Amino acid sequence: MDRPLLAVDVDGVISLFGSEQKPSRDGTRLQLVDGVPHLISLAAGERLGRLCGTFEMVWASGWEDKANFYLPSLLGLAECPHVSFDVAARDGDAHWKLSALDLYAGDRAVAWIDDNFDASCFEWAERRREPTLLVPTESHLGLEEAHVTALESWAAELD
Repeated sequence: MDRPLLAVDVDGVISLFGSEQKPSRDGTRLQLVDGVPHLISLAAGERLGRLCGTFEMVWASGWEDKANFYLPSLLGLAECPHVSFDVAARDGDAHWKLSALDLYAGDRAVAWIDDNFDASCFEWAERRREPTLLVPTESHLGLEEAHVTALESWAAELD
């Protein structure tokens, strides 16, 4: 059986925003991305690295291929594929990532980490035949240890 996919958004998962956070010694770093400052969670990189043994990671972000340009060396991760959002129509009330992510995932189990789920995302996850887990994050905190624990438990139940 293929490893489950781990679809990872960047903004609000790795790139933190929405609070008064500043770069710190405890796991964040200010990084310019195309001239725009991003507060990058180095802890999220370490956590994603641990998950890569269980999951096949894919960037599911508007950053698309830009994620591989900036993040692997910064976070200590290998480059990974990305979902191309320009190939799928954006359906009326559906979240803008759904069509492309559904096409990319196909008939594989998928866990999706994002800070911006809407009702259509949860409906999609419920409708899918394949195991699907949505992992919501808070944009000022990003990927936390509890998310990793939940993802590892979910993947273990698939075996």
